[in-house]
Order: sequence, then structure tokens, then C-alpha cells
Amino acid sequence: MSGLLASDAERDAAVERLRVAAAEGRLDASELDARVEAALRARTASELEPLLADLPEPRARRSSRRRTGRRPEVAVYMRVMVLLIVIWALTGAGYFWPVWPMLGWGLGLWLSSGGCGRRRRRPRSAAPSI
Repeated sequence: MSGLLASDAERDAAVERLRVAAAEGRLDASELDARVEAALRARTASELEPLLADLPEPRARRSSRRRTGRRPEVAVYMRVMVLLIVIWALTGAGYFWPVWPMLGWGLGLWLSSGGCGRRRRRPRSAAPSI
């Protein structure tokens, strides 16, 4: 951070970091109030530095996709497919009709995840005609 003017986003980020530190037990309520007030009054980024200097760097939060290793859509797809197979088995296990929702929905998931590893191309801008 420097002597540049602080943005609202920088002040908000500092306040959030202070609140997280208080929730972790690093700051008591009166110190939190004083630091939040100072952060909201800060005009420059360098005024925010001392308010956060004695706090550890925030840990990166893991998204639910990384935690489960799968996208939430895939988990829902799998649950519904198991339910359809159970219904099929309980109703006589004749023609395997769950294959159609499996293929349709599965194809949609596969394409939305990028398909065969292909990246979507950006449309080319039209060249001006002379």
C-alpha cells in the first residue's frame, strides 16, 4: 500500500479483515471498534497499513468445487440418476428408460464444462470492409 488515496473497496476489505481477526479472537470488541472507525476514516492506503500490520495474512478460502472435487451440478445429476434407476428397478426393470435423461442431462453437463477439452472461441471482430 502507498500514499495513494484509498478506495471504498480497500476500506471495506480492511474492515472485513478486522472483523475476521476479531472473530478469530485476535482483537477484542473495543479494539475492533477503534480500528474499524479508523479504517473507515482513512483517506490513503498508507493509513490502512498500521491497522492491519499486526494481523496475519488472510487464508485463502476454498470453494465448494475444490472441497468436493466436483461441481455441485454433477452431484445433483448423480443423485437424480440414482433415484431414476431405483424407480426403474422398483417398477419392473423392463425397458431401461433412465438412459434418456442420463444422456440428455449428461450431455448438457459435459458441454457446459467445456466438452472434449475445447475452449470456447471468442467471436472474431469483423474486419472493416473497404
